[in-house]
Amino acid sequence: MIGIVDYNMGNLASVINAFHKVGANATLESDPARLSRYNRLILPGVGAFGDAMEHLRENGMDEAVKAFAASGKPLLGICLGMQLLFESSEEFGEHNGLGLIPGKVVAFDEKRFDHPLKVPHMGWNELFRQHIGTTPHGCPLFAGLPDAFYLYFVHSYHAVCDDQYAIGKTFYGYEFVSAVQNENVYGIQPHPEKSHKNGLKIIENFIRL
Repeated sequence: MIGIVDYNMGNLASVINAFHKVGANATLESDPARLSRYNRLILPGVGAFGDAMEHLRENGMDEAVKAFAASGKPLLGICLGMQLLFESSEEFGEHNGLGLIPGKVVAFDEKRFDHPLKVPHMGWNELFRQHIGTTPHGCPLFAGLPDAFYLYFVHSYHAVCDDQYAIGKTFYGYEFVSAVQNENVYGIQPHPEKSHKNGLKIIENFIRL
């Protein structure tokens, strides 16, 4: 059973449709008491970090997501959902996250760009797989994909963390972390549900974890 956390901060229809396209059923779940019944969990998100954490805390969904992660079952954060996995964000002030992956979320530093670029980072860009730690063949989330492949991005903030958690990086003005893993907790900055074949492959791989 695949659950999608429903906390009024995401384009949930496109996520559900992506699972249907690969022949899997996913259920929207807004009751934190029922998260434990799922075998896999998706944490989506579109919007501001602080608002998202407030929505999660309103009914205890934040603690339920942490408990799910502690159970050892696969958890995948998408876009803002990935950012929420970190300890904090500087988006519109300082906000605490779920703390499931060490690191923080920061704004793109346009002073580091080698030429003027628009922020938000929006459109197709490459994710470069990082072969780290105990996964010499790369993260199983990217099984069957090349070392570099295109996905669809929309974001103004990005994660900063140690390389031991980085399973994917992307270049936009400078290199930043675009996919992460901490044991059974995964996160991906681009939108797999909007990334055609490559995105659907990631969703299939998540189902098979």
